[in-house]
Order: sequence, then C-alpha cells, then structure tokens
Amino acid sequence: MNALTRLALAASIALGGFAIQTQAVAAPSAATAVASQYVAAADGTPLYVKDWGPKNGAVVVFSHGWPLNADSWESQMQFLAERGYRVIAHDRRGHGRSGQPWAGNTMDQYADDLGAVLTALDVKRATLVGFSTGGGEVARYIGRHGTARVAKVVLVGAVTPMLGASPGNPNGVPEAVFDSLRQASLDNRAQLYKDIAGGPFFGFNRPGAKPSAGLADSFYVQGMQAGAKATYDSIEAFFHSDFHADLKKVDVPTLVIHGADDQIVPIATTGRATAQLVKGARLIEYVGGPHGITDTHKDRLNQDLLDFISK
Repeated sequence: MNALTRLALAASIALGGFAIQTQAVAAPSAATAVASQYVAAADGTPLYVKDWGPKNGAVVVFSHGWPLNADSWESQMQFLAERGYRVIAHDRRGHGRSGQPWAGNTMDQYADDLGAVLTALDVKRATLVGFSTGGGEVARYIGRHGTARVAKVVLVGAVTPMLGASPGNPNGVPEAVFDSLRQASLDNRAQLYKDIAGGPFFGFNRPGAKPSAGLADSFYVQGMQAGAKATYDSIEAFFHSDFHADLKKVDVPTLVIHGADDQIVPIATTGRATAQLVKGARLIEYVGGPHGITDTHKDRLNQDLLDFISK
C-alpha cells in the first residue's frame, strides 16, 4: 500500500462515521478529493500540491523558500490565476502539509520531487519560479532533468550560484552563520523563526521600517508546520549546495529578481552572480528590498512576473 493509498484510506475512515449516517457513497468521493491534492515522490513521500486557475491556462510553477510552504506564494498565485494562468505550487518534503520522511532532505531530492510534480500533472512549457531555497531547487531540477518541460525561469532572492563561503566562493556567507543557524534550530527553532521573521527576513530591523506582526506570524506558523529534522537538514542543502554547473544548463529566458538590501541571501554573491552565469539573463534589483520581497514588494513583483511571463 503506497502513501497515497494510505492517505485515501485514512480519509475514508475519518469520514466514515458521518457518511454512514447520511449517504454511503460520500466517503469514497471525499477520499478521492483528498488524495488528488497530493503527488507521490519516487520514494512514496506524499507531496501536497496547490493547482489553481484555469487548467488550460499557461502554467507557472512556484518553489518556496525555507522553512515555508506553498502558502508563501499566495499573493503571486492569486494575482496570476485571476489573469488566466494555471498556477501550481507544492509543499517541499518535510514542509507544510507534505510528508515528513527522515531522509531525502537534499537539494537533489528536492529537484526530483519537483520533477515528480511536473510529471504527475503533465506540465509542459511552464515558467518555473523559485524563491530562496526554491531557486536552488529550480536550478538543480534543470541541472538534473533539463528544460523539456520548461519555457522560462524566474529566480527570486535565490541561493544560487552558492550561498555559503568556500575556497571557490570566498565572498559567500561565513560558515559561522551556518553553524549558528543549525544550533539555533536545535536549541529553539520556534524562537529562531520569530527572530528571523521579526528582523532581517522582511527588513524589520532597518531604521524606519514598519514591522508587520501579521507577516511575522505567517512566517512563524509556516515554519512550525514543517518538521524539525527536515528544516535542520535543509540548512545544509541551501547553504552548501553549489549550483554553478546547474545554471550553465539553463537555456531558456531567465529573469533574476533580488532585493538589494537582502540580509539573508546577499545580492552581491547570489543574484548578481547568477545573472552573469545564465546566458541572456535579465537582473532586476529592488532598491532597499529585503529577502522577503514576495510580501514586502508583492505588487511590484506580481507585475514584473506578469510582464515577463506574458511576453
């Protein structure tokens, strides 16, 4: 019995008491509806999928950042779906409503899981949009699977071509930051998410900033929906993965968008370097923009996405 079968069975059992009292055929249809919200990864891990908008619309697929889930793209997805696009986003394994396996929390597996979603939904000529860790996921997907299903790429605040410092990436984020993130995740990851959201992620720690408790709470809630092991492992994945070779395989129109005041994924060694590595890529810098521009600059980002996708 695979994971999706178990999920459907669990839904049938959960709904069974009510169904018996009303109409016996209700439970199977409800179970099917629940199961249809999921795609199975190669190892059977259930991946929660949102699929909005007209099914015959041009497809835009979103990959989210750490430690978030598909809900972090809701502003962009609603905006585009209302304009006739089919928009798809999944919760990465270990995050949100997807399964929480002990193993497989690696960039290669993330990329293959994205491939499983595209294959299951028979997605063709899609624009892939990746934010932060999701940008690495998109790049690694192309590195491993090519662009047969891809028409365009958008990388938003992405961790490409490499976030962490190394001999080959001396200007990357220092290893001490990696160590502190992992230790904080073990010590009190709830507080870690509150500190990130209330400070550098949205730029709320900058002079004159107007903090939003709602945005900070949304980040915290999404983070706590994810599994402790998955989010811990994911720090290794987004910090140390090298995407130079993956980016060189990108052969479709590419847009790079990055906040110029990104304190989480500094633009100098990520966004600007990415734009130089991808042939023909266009770079848009949001002056004063923090890492979380999908929320703080959502109106501008929505329009930039629409302009790029619609051409």
